[in-house]
Amino acid sequence: MNILHMTFSPRGAGSESTRLSRIVLDTLLERHPAAAVQSHDYAALAHVDAVYAVELGTPQPPEAAAIQTGTLRTSDALIRDLEAADCVVIGTPMHNYTVPSGLKAWIDHVVRVRRTFQPTPQGKVGTLHDRPIYVATSSGGLYSGENANQPDFLTPYLKVALRTIGLTDLTFFSVEGTAYGEPAVEQARAKTETEIAMHFARQPMRQAYEGTRPFSELGVP
Repeated sequence: MNILHMTFSPRGAGSESTRLSRIVLDTLLERHPAAAVQSHDYAALAHVDAVYAVELGTPQPPEAAAIQTGTLRTSDALIRDLEAADCVVIGTPMHNYTVPSGLKAWIDHVVRVRRTFQPTPQGKVGTLHDRPIYVATSSGGLYSGENANQPDFLTPYLKVALRTIGLTDLTFFSVEGTAYGEPAVEQARAKTETEIAMHFARQPMRQAYEGTRPFSELGVP
């Protein structure tokens, strides 16, 4: 089993979303101790460049030479990582009600016409096979429950963006109210960690996916 673990907080290892994503990852590893893990901090991932924009704005696939340069090359590498993963863990904060810049950049790289989705008269059709996606989020305010005091554009946006490329098996865990002081944060953490434990307790133990090979054998460093 291959697990792709990506974090998108500018605060790095000290962030609440990264901490939460590690709990999800560690829970997966308890169930699949032989899993291969590839971890990346993409908080400062480069946004797509002019060559990417021009090539993807044309009706034909980009030339092979173009893919070897700039962010088209980055896009290909990120898509290959995603294709090689049987399971994905995303750690992300909520910035201004939605995804942070680094996660938006990753989405722009992997939601790519003629590569991860095909345009059809009925709309965009994803070409990736589905796999579990676990999203660990944190926010300063509250965006769910009866005490919610701000909108949530992160969750619906991620669902639509990933569905575009064929990924629909999304599970969200969140620690909200991080701006409300340590007692509130500790309470939110305990609630979410209980939710994580209960979610995986309900899931049957899965054997390694058939045909799965380690990242190293797939050319992934």
